[in-house]
Amino acid sequence: MKLKMNRKELMTNDDIWNAVIRVISEKDFPFESKRVNEAWVVYHYYSELESGGHEMLLHWLGDYIKEVGIQQYREELVNILEKIGAADYAVVEKTYLEHLWQLYQALEENEIEEENFYSKVESADNAYYAENGKIETLLENYFIEIHTDLIDVVEN
Repeated sequence: MKLKMNRKELMTNDDIWNAVIRVISEKDFPFESKRVNEAWVVYHYYSELESGGHEMLLHWLGDYIKEVGIQQYREELVNILEKIGAADYAVVEKTYLEHLWQLYQALEENEIEEENFYSKVESADNAYYAENGKIETLLENYFIEIHTDLIDVVEN
């Protein structure tokens, strides 16, 4: 069931941003809706990369990645990044994500030295940050585009 909101509550881009985040945060992932799943995947990618880089992404989404496999997660992420126009970010993840996941798992099992993992994380994070935050605008535009698919907007 879609969230109902009054149009007056969705007057600005910030209002829409917050409403979409509310929708994707109120229930457990995965959702019945492909559109909500895509929004969840790309928002959490953005959020984790902005707050702690690839290490945080792997940490906080580790259970999901273990459940579906790194190849499926990478495919989901790359597809939605490309869909929102973030092709440069998709290239970063095509280049680094699978190897980072393997190193992350090896580090968790004490099979490698931390430096091996963190040097690769630094490279991936640098590639992400080299895009100068373009993803924020792309994600905001995507949320504006899809918000009526996720939210029943009522006039009164």
